Amino acid sequence: MYLSEPAPDDAVRALYQDDLSSYGYVMNLTRLWARRPELLQGYLDVRAAAMADSGLTDREIALLVVVSASTRHDSYCSLAWGARLADRADTDTAAAVLGGDTARLPEREAALAEWAAKVAGDPNGTTAADVDRLREVGFDDAQILGATVFIALRMAFSTINGALGAQPDHQLAEAAPASVLGAIDFGRPVAEK
Repeated sequence: MYLSEPAPDDAVRALYQDDLSSYGYVMNLTRLWARRPELLQGYLDVRAAAMADSGLTDREIALLVVVSASTRHDSYCSLAWGARLADRADTDTAAAVLGGDTARLPEREAALAEWAAKVAGDPNGTTAADVDRLREVGFDDAQILGATVFIALRMAFSTINGALGAQPDHQLAEAAPASVLGAIDFGRPVAEK
């Protein structure tokens, strides 16, 4: 990480304690965002608002993150969310999606994955036909907007983490299925112990 860790104060200690309680360690991205905890909280609040009443399943949300992160070659979010997708689907599906292969996905999820890849890879290249495809598989316009906002927010988060040198935590790599870890041959390397 290119930024130094901030001096511990109540806000920093609270962020770190949340990670320790949730994950058993302080994530590298938390150390980065600890410089401005209010910005992290603002991001989390807007992200939660985008997903409120979205009708998206946990698996579909994980799919959005994995596809958008891997499209942008973000190893940190690909690793963290690739493991989550493996838990919600299976390891072979998660590894395939990380490599850009959506053939194993049901039609609804495949359409959502294609949308996420287009939004993350070339947002100005999307077409009305792409949106119509989402409608055809059951998404309404509010869900399409929510998913698109979510993807864009994830891209902003990934961009900040990547630009400031946040490396995937070694704990994430150690806990990830081997096929998920093996599918991530892009982005920043895993942090050393």
